[in-house]
Amino acid sequence: MLYEMRTYRLKTGAVPAYLALVGEDGLAIQRQHLGTLVGYFHSEIGRLNEIVHIWAYSDLNDRDARRAALAADPRWQAFLPRLQALIEEMENKILKPAPFSPLG
Repeated sequence: MLYEMRTYRLKTGAVPAYLALVGEDGLAIQRQHLGTLVGYFHSEIGRLNEIVHIWAYSDLNDRDARRAALAADPRWQAFLPRLQALIEEMENKILKPAPFSPLG
């Protein structure tokens, strides 16, 4: 099992619009293709205007296949520019759980 942590730094003040957009349209498309959502968060203290979401995959091949299916979906292709308009920076990490992690 591995986890993909995606962090987006949004334009100042864009968190409510981003969350509404994802909640109303984007998440249903993502869940259909990406599978297991571990969590979806926004910052409250510290570096503001950040969104973090974490997805679980069995391995890198599973992730690659799922991300490719999402990218090929015409609904996602139509949705993505609306989301990208709110994003300033992106960071992506692949995380492997430690042997004692409860999410192993």
